[in-house]
Amino acid sequence: MLFNSAEFLIFFPIVTLVYFIMPRKIKPYWLLAASYYFYMCWNAEYIFLILYATIVTYVSGLLIEKVKSGGYQKNKEKNLKNIIVAGGFALNLIVLFYFKYFNFGLAILTKLFSLIKLDLYLYVSPIDVVLPVGISFFTFQALSYIMDVYRDEICAEKNFFQYALFVSFFPQLVAGPIERSKNLLKQISTPRPFEFERARDGLLLMLWGYFLKVVLADRIAIFVDSVYGDLTTFAGCYIVVATVLFAFQIYCDFAGYSVIAMGTAEILGFELMDNFESPYLAGSVSDFWRRWHISLTSWFKDYLYIPLGGSRKGKVRKYINKLIVFLVSGLWHGASMSFVVWGGLNGLYQIIGEILQPVRYKAGTLLKLDKESLGHKLIRILTTFILVDFSWIFFRAESMADAVKVIKAMFTTKNAWILFEGSIYYCGLDQKNFWLMIYGIILLMIVDFCKSKHIAIREVIAKQYVWIRWLIIDAAIIALFVFGIWGSTYDAANFIYFQF
Repeated sequence: MLFNSAEFLIFFPIVTLVYFIMPRKIKPYWLLAASYYFYMCWNAEYIFLILYATIVTYVSGLLIEKVKSGGYQKNKEKNLKNIIVAGGFALNLIVLFYFKYFNFGLAILTKLFSLIKLDLYLYVSPIDVVLPVGISFFTFQALSYIMDVYRDEICAEKNFFQYALFVSFFPQLVAGPIERSKNLLKQISTPRPFEFERARDGLLLMLWGYFLKVVLADRIAIFVDSVYGDLTTFAGCYIVVATVLFAFQIYCDFAGYSVIAMGTAEILGFELMDNFESPYLAGSVSDFWRRWHISLTSWFKDYLYIPLGGSRKGKVRKYINKLIVFLVSGLWHGASMSFVVWGGLNGLYQIIGEILQPVRYKAGTLLKLDKESLGHKLIRILTTFILVDFSWIFFRAESMADAVKVIKAMFTTKNAWILFEGSIYYCGLDQKNFWLMIYGIILLMIVDFCKSKHIAIREVIAKQYVWIRWLIIDAAIIALFVFGIWGSTYDAANFIYFQF
């Protein structure tokens, strides 16, 4: 079930209405049933994967808690806890590997075996399975719970059904944000009553999320898919424009989902973390990754980067740890070398940036540059965007070979005139739709700028007269239906991050 589908627009109001009229004690059970139904609308049999991850991590948490209270000597207690954590991680990652990485690993081994003249396919065949929606998201959320119990950040949850809801909470089940147990579990155990102001704010968030998805992301996708689907016809500046637009497509698509998730959760009385903080206003690649997919970036920091040693063991080890994190992050996004290169490239950007920082500082001092000036900030933002946007080519491409084709087609054809003589309007979008897209992107950047200055648009709207507030809401709803890209017969388009 997609957020931008008619089914969800029926499902969510029913779930919300029933949730607020039923007794408090059974609210979590109702949300759990709704969450399982929500996921089963994609593939009913894969609900057993969520149940499996839930049982394994729930039992792991209880075992860790039992060891803590068992009166063991410190060394033995630590060893037992390490064994439980390792077992819980292994049992979950094996399933993730089977569904997401088995064929990728087999392809790599096949190439290695071919070097010694052996055919691995004679012994092992690729598997033909559909990747379960959101498997990486709910697996990582469940694994974070084990680590939080291990680190004494929370006590193990005794109520299995409340813990099951933590793993499967439908607003953020299939594409995040990846919530932490110490935030979401507490809210699950203490349901809030209905509040009109919170519901209104949640509705405004949902409307903004729908704008990002159906007005911007899906409209941009038409242009990007047209260009990337025919590199022979659309080369040179066509690809440059499409690549720049893809940066906004994936932002609007993923941020749109996250914002809708936050809005639906807020209406139900839950607060989810904000997954994006104006990422394209970042002044460095490191700053970009502090603002982009915050829940995943912080997950890797807390549960991989710091355990690897973080920055505590010297600069060389710090750089190696950072590169490992981003290579794994790339692999998390997809079982393809293009994703690994995308992650590695972002890691290298940060390492090189940190190495060159003293040189940049000295150059700025010698040239007497004002680092707080608008011009300096704009140059940094533009440079960061260009670096990040170039890496998106590897993210968008189906394979490394396709990424190389895109880069080659981009730089071997000189056709800057297409930006001025109207050819750009033959890439899937006519002139009106193209400029509607541009105006939408400008609006997005204005909202992001306000957010970076801690100006909350929702609060500004909330301070207006009642009739003005509802006029804005009604106008937003009408605009979504008029300008949204719904597809033929109103078929909803998938969110990009569902594949991860």
